[in-house]
Amino acid sequence: MSDITLWGFDGSTYVRTVKMLLAEKGVTQFKQVPLNVLEGEPKQPEHLERHPFGKVPVLDHDGLRILETSAIARYLNDVLPGRSLIPATPGDRARMDMVVGIIDSYGYGALVGGVAAYHLFPDFVGGKNDAMRDSGLENGRKIIEFAMRTRGASPFIAGELSLADLYLAPVAFYVSLTPDKDALFGVEGFGDWWAKIQALQSFKDTQPDLG
Repeated sequence: MSDITLWGFDGSTYVRTVKMLLAEKGVTQFKQVPLNVLEGEPKQPEHLERHPFGKVPVLDHDGLRILETSAIARYLNDVLPGRSLIPATPGDRARMDMVVGIIDSYGYGALVGGVAAYHLFPDFVGGKNDAMRDSGLENGRKIIEFAMRTRGASPFIAGELSLADLYLAPVAFYVSLTPDKDALFGVEGFGDWWAKIQALQSFKDTQPDLG
């Protein structure tokens, strides 16, 4: 699978989701082309030809270009050997899809754009905005609570490890670096889930260098 090219820098939670999936599938040989979102590189004309809205990740494989993390993750899950990261039963797939959808629609903006950005990279979002942080805390707590209710008694969100966990894990990582982590992580069941995530080799091997 050395013919895989992944466009996007390690600081992107969505790029990390794809890299965790590749690691879970045992793929270590692929080409990554860093594009630093914080420096505006994805908005340059060259990348806008790859993605009309200047987003990452973008994946090239076997003559096919795929945009958007959900499509990339599902494609790689299907074409790569190894254990599937999409649940086998309709109910568990629905659990996975609900949490992925919630993170895409509300979670990234609240937890990364609202909370993590406030503490870690405020200049990227126009400076420290207390209202955005407060909204991020309120909605971020709802998202984590929903994910843990969806998880129930399962070890991971949708039974076994799935795309839902790979979506939430990189977002939670940024929150874990902020003073607001206790306010958001104090949800029943989260600590056990977070310990399992942190023990994954794919999580350890894809941690971004924030230096």
